[in-house]
Amino acid sequence: MDPENLYEVDSEVPDLTGTVLLHHFDGFMDAGAAGRLLAEHLLETLESRVIARFDVDGLIDYRSRRPLMTYATDHWEDYAAPELVVHLLWDSAGHPFLLLKGPEPDRSWEAFIVAVRELVDRWGVRLTLGFHGIPMGVPHTRPLNVIGHATRPELVSEYQPFFNRVQVPGNVAGLLELRLGQAGHDAMGFAAQVPHYLAQSQYPTAAVTLLDAVARATGLALPIGSLIDAAQTADAEIHRQVAESEEVAQVVEALERQYDAFIQTVGTTDIPSADELGAEFERFLAEQQRPPDHL
Repeated sequence: MDPENLYEVDSEVPDLTGTVLLHHFDGFMDAGAAGRLLAEHLLETLESRVIARFDVDGLIDYRSRRPLMTYATDHWEDYAAPELVVHLLWDSAGHPFLLLKGPEPDRSWEAFIVAVRELVDRWGVRLTLGFHGIPMGVPHTRPLNVIGHATRPELVSEYQPFFNRVQVPGNVAGLLELRLGQAGHDAMGFAAQVPHYLAQSQYPTAAVTLLDAVARATGLALPIGSLIDAAQTADAEIHRQVAESEEVAQVVEALERQYDAFIQTVGTTDIPSADELGAEFERFLAEQQRPPDHL
């Protein structure tokens, strides 16, 4: 598949030299919907327009993720076609940046990544950055941590490594970062650690944490707006549910003790092994199609 045939670019694109490309793909791991909530928040609060579209017919297996259709009385009324597009946005200070958003391709990953790299070169993108949430054995009552990874250690020097070496299911975002680095581009990503018991629910607090990390790494002026209100509402509901369940409260208390011990003696407290983390990721992916569970 020719990568150039995978996308169409708007004829009127301003000079984007030195801009940042953010990306988030639906379909892989996004505990607490952290990445999706952040991407949607940016599109809802900032001026934007689509400047490039990818050929979803060539990249998506509709039978694995069937798009919704609307049936009205006696006829088919609408079809929600999936979109994998690049949005051009302007931050609160008027600086442009890009957001690649849509379903993770089911096929032709390498061709898709070459296509994205062509756009990175074409527009003079200086940094590519992805973001999502991962399920971890951490309590919601403690500050959320972010795992940073990048093609150069200098890009994530303020983030303490959490794992040494681990194998997890492949994903387009990770492969994109790897391939861009091999091609000499700066690329990085953030993973917000979401309490595992909230992984299947929307957890705006994790999106707020990601927004802060993205803003610091890129220098973009990103509005927090309604996202913080949603986080406060969600946190209040979580505290209410925990207070009503002695069993859940005991789990949270155990996680608090484990978390506090880890913070006090970093490197000496047990943390998930590579096999344990890989198994946790596999369980999360297997549960992606299930209805959200309550605490």
